[in-house]
Amino acid sequence: MRQLENGALAFWNELANKATSNTVVTLTDFKTSMVDILGYKTDDSGTFLGTVMYPKLRTSGFSLNIGDPEAIAERNFTLVGEDEFFWQNSNKYVVFFSKTAPASGSNWVIEIGASGQTGYPYPVKDPDTSGSYIFRIVRVRSGVNTFLTEGTDYTYNSGNRQLIILTPTFGDLYKIWYTAATYISATEPFVVNDSDLSNIGAECFSIYLTAGQYVYRLQSVAVDVTFDRQDIKEVGNYNVVSTGVRNKTVRITLGRILETYAIEEILRNKVSASWGKLDPRQFVSNSKLYIRVYDDKDKDTFKLGYSFANLAAVNLDAGVPLDDYAKRGTQLEGEDAIITSVLGSM
Repeated sequence: MRQLENGALAFWNELANKATSNTVVTLTDFKTSMVDILGYKTDDSGTFLGTVMYPKLRTSGFSLNIGDPEAIAERNFTLVGEDEFFWQNSNKYVVFFSKTAPASGSNWVIEIGASGQTGYPYPVKDPDTSGSYIFRIVRVRSGVNTFLTEGTDYTYNSGNRQLIILTPTFGDLYKIWYTAATYISATEPFVVNDSDLSNIGAECFSIYLTAGQYVYRLQSVAVDVTFDRQDIKEVGNYNVVSTGVRNKTVRITLGRILETYAIEEILRNKVSASWGKLDPRQFVSNSKLYIRVYDDKDKDTFKLGYSFANLAAVNLDAGVPLDDYAKRGTQLEGEDAIITSVLGSM
């Protein structure tokens, strides 16, 4: 997926399964998190045709790219999964709601279309799964997510539209998905985001290396993060049963016009000294890079920050075309990243 940088943390929180109020996302947050991607399809007249769904996707990498000093910054995300569904006809709407268990012990009855779910359409049977009306239920108990099994953890009666949660615990959060022929009354399935910035240009960024050293003359910044995923299936089971990440790799490439060797001095930890020799063999291996995103070129309002610790230089290159300015690329590599909406958390 390609997304213009908008200075908001909301999408990062979605990918990491964090609350909307969360202010810091780290690479560890992507190890076991899953998301569904849903696309709503209409014809030229706006008639709703159906929903394409990619369930249980895991993040396998992402990037941030500022292509040149006049570019609009872009985020790119790579996600992996096993399935694609196109829900159509009587199953064309994917409906979601969540409820918190009011008590412990006794079975909890939720009547879809009534009892707090007024206006919700009736579930329609999955044509591929005999007798199944509920697509998925996830229980969140003490911060742990569990996919529930029909018949063991819950039942659904299509005659009276009663969903029965078996032996809940007070405070359990239940997230419930099903498909239907119509959508929730007076509600649109897709809500337009008209509050965040539409895009942010290169002039709204500030790049710092290590101890607050602003990096000048940059022509491009490219951040690429990849996860070596370990998502495990098992014999006798159709689904992935365990998710995780073996290794994380962060690669950052800084492209600049070569006027001074300021970056090399920072990497050598000799900024304040009149050092006469810069030997890449002696570059430090614990550099930090900070990318600050502001709402405009005046940089008065901080929007989002990316910070990367324990970086080591892994590649230096130079291009010197005839009768032109020399250019230099510096590639740094590490394993840590923080994305935050709070400047002090970088």
